[in-house]
Amino acid sequence: MSDGGGDAPFIGHGLRRSGIPFVLSSPSGAGKTTIARALINHDSNLIMSVSATTRPPRPGEEPGRDYHFMSADEFDRVVAEDGFLERAEVFGNRYGTPRAPVEAALADGRDVLFDVDWQGARQLRQSGITTPVTVFILPPTRVELERRLRARAQDPVAVVEARMAKAAAEMSHYREYDYIVVNRNLEASVAVIQSIITAERHRLHHLADLAGFIGRVSGAAG
Repeated sequence: MSDGGGDAPFIGHGLRRSGIPFVLSSPSGAGKTTIARALINHDSNLIMSVSATTRPPRPGEEPGRDYHFMSADEFDRVVAEDGFLERAEVFGNRYGTPRAPVEAALADGRDVLFDVDWQGARQLRQSGITTPVTVFILPPTRVELERRLRARAQDPVAVVEARMAKAAAEMSHYREYDYIVVNRNLEASVAVIQSIITAERHRLHHLADLAGFIGRVSGAAG
């Protein structure tokens, strides 16, 4: 997918834009992580924010790619240094978004994708970075959500039941989001979110020196 031409910070013809934070949230099992990976794989202008966590790696996860795996002491040190944009505790494990790499990417005109829950999305809005564009992903049915959670075969039965119980509370925050996508089909959901990203990249308030660009095109003074 392209943002309309040129490298990441450009819309085309030398017109620069600022980096945009994009947030994906959903109940566990609704598909946000799979969708996020598909978006990253198909869009060279989008980079993934890699969260830190105190939980152990799951099978197939790689440090630095999926998460920055930290001890509790390491996590506390970063908290003390105000090094997280957002953080939360989920089912006994702690998660946080490192501040420095995100701020550097946005300042360079790169778009950053976040895979966080509604609490993380709320904290990101209050973190001082550019206001994020937020998308909430819903499962098509409760039955399908439970099927997806059990199909992962990575969590004990008690954890799956706890995630199902938490899903209704998470979905109650849908009004805090800019966009809603019902994930009936992975390919279709990815296409919808790609269209959202493309449109947001062309919003006026994300474009830098637009007055100067128009002045050059029109022949008027910038």
